[in-house]
Amino acid sequence: MTDGAPRVERNGDIVCITMTRGARRNGLSREHVGQLLAAFTDAGAGDAAGIVLAAEGPVFSAGHDFRDVVDRPLPEVRSLLALCTQLMQTIESVPQVVVARVQGHAVAAGCQLVASCDLAVAAESAGFAAPGGKGGWFCHTPMVPIARNVGRKRAMELALTGDMIDARTALDWGLVNRVVPDDELDGAVTELMRRATRGSRTSKALGKQTMYAQLDRPERDAYAIAVEVMAAASQLPSASEWGASFLEKRRPVWTD
Repeated sequence: MTDGAPRVERNGDIVCITMTRGARRNGLSREHVGQLLAAFTDAGAGDAAGIVLAAEGPVFSAGHDFRDVVDRPLPEVRSLLALCTQLMQTIESVPQVVVARVQGHAVAAGCQLVASCDLAVAAESAGFAAPGGKGGWFCHTPMVPIARNVGRKRAMELALTGDMIDARTALDWGLVNRVVPDDELDGAVTELMRRATRGSRTSKALGKQTMYAQLDRPERDAYAIAVEVMAAASQLPSASEWGASFLEKRRPVWTD
């Protein structure tokens, strides 16, 4: 049976990619991961300012579809995980701001999706877990971005216990940026996206790329990267316009 492909809609400068496998808890089957990868690749190559990742149904995503894993040979499972990793890295590498709109539970690779997005807004009913630690298949790949969001001790608690944390705990731990009542989720996503996409798109895209490049480096290496990029960025038209508008006490006019 063919998976329901993600629904891709554009509203002004924002593209919304919505997982539509609600009846299957938006499980990340091989086919669905490929569809999401194609959707993000296409949106990333376009002129949108931001991308929202959303989901239909009561669950954001239950993670990998075990039908793609159980009794499958090692090369097949390895290629599935490599494809999923490509999706996560594409979310980080597209020039647009990516915001996860999280309703319901985000579990295992579903939590990995949230952690891979630049920003995340969760409904109060949302929950987050890496349940492999209390089962038989540890969440090795989901913990790569999750650990980089929440830090070592909290990552270990998530990974080793496998327990669900609620949205408020996820906010406190740094996995999401906002938690709002369920009926205010769309408005909160729109408002955060509005503020995160203002300014020069060229400057922001370079900034996003550099943030991910330096985040996990030693401080000396991180500064070496940041100094070179920031110096080069000073020569861009957006930097010139930003400085001129400040000195001339006027609003900047972005051409990118």
